[in-house]
Amino acid sequence: MSNTMTDQDFGEKPVERRDTDNYVKEYTESFVDKWDDLIDWDSRAKSEGDFFIQELKKRGAKRVLDVATGTGFHSVRLLEAGFDVVSVDGAPEMLVKAFENGRKRGHILRTTQADWRELNRDIYGRYDAVVCLGNSFTHLFNENDRRKALAEFYAALNHDGVLILDQRNYDAILDHGYSSAHTFYYCGDNVSVYPEHVDDGLARFRYAFPDKSVFHLNMFPLRKPYVRRLMREVGFQNIETYGDFKETYHDTEPDFFIHVASKKYTGKE
Repeated sequence: MSNTMTDQDFGEKPVERRDTDNYVKEYTESFVDKWDDLIDWDSRAKSEGDFFIQELKKRGAKRVLDVATGTGFHSVRLLEAGFDVVSVDGAPEMLVKAFENGRKRGHILRTTQADWRELNRDIYGRYDAVVCLGNSFTHLFNENDRRKALAEFYAALNHDGVLILDQRNYDAILDHGYSSAHTFYYCGDNVSVYPEHVDDGLARFRYAFPDKSVFHLNMFPLRKPYVRRLMREVGFQNIETYGDFKETYHDTEPDFFIHVASKKYTGKE
């Protein structure tokens, strides 16, 4: 039997699958093949503009560790902006796709498969920035896993480094319900994404594609204040949070929150 997984398997009670290690099984080869239909590169680039590039440049970052590479969108954008990038993901199928996407655009990605909880075992040297994007941190279901991952990100940074981490706006979904009018800025055409089940410990999202294929991801609904508190407790300073790339926003409006946290001691909170 092939090692390559094509079908997701959440068992008979999918809403009870609440463990960090399940994400590797969720990103099957067939789902990864569809991922670039979901994450439309052109519309995502237009929506983001150069937000991440400017945040990194204004901090003088040159060497960047992209710890949630996925199919390579941010790694490729950062390479094209002149950064020295190393691309990490825990799902091998994602790294294969990222490498292919990079090659199509004339880049050779330096990829490493690594578990965030043991990140520094598999990467070398220190970085000016760690970026953890695409709502990826939400795959961690256990608080100890989240603390360990943040501590590993912290350890991978130079003394004046920066962590940029994003998350879906789960506060709005948990407190006000999910609005179907809310289309996510990165989605490709004709792709339906919505939470099939939400409670304080699980957001189970359903992804439906034009060819009638359906996939799911089980994720932990992280609240914004909780993530900021964990970052502070691990040692990050001066955590700025943006809503959909804006400094000023109403909490219920953004699709995503983006946290920008310094390792350098600033004396500010």
